[in-house]
Amino acid sequence: MKRKSNPKENKKKKQLSSAIKYSGLAFQMIVVILLVLYAGIKLDEYLQKEFPLFTFIGAILGVFLALYFAVKDFIKMK
Repeated sequence: MKRKSNPKENKKKKQLSSAIKYSGLAFQMIVVILLVLYAGIKLDEYLQKEFPLFTFIGAILGVFLALYFAVKDFIKMK
């Protein structure tokens, strides 16, 4: 015999599922930004630049890449 689904239970499961998806998305964004930023820092160290140009470029590029991946994943979730 099948158990009747409780609307409150379904709502909680849906909320938990959404929270997991969005926290995973946030974690992915943080990782992308930090990796590109780290690459920029290391490139500046290697080239021994006075002005941290590649660190700045890495920060901006990391944010844009993270937003791109987030929007792409968000659209795929829907």
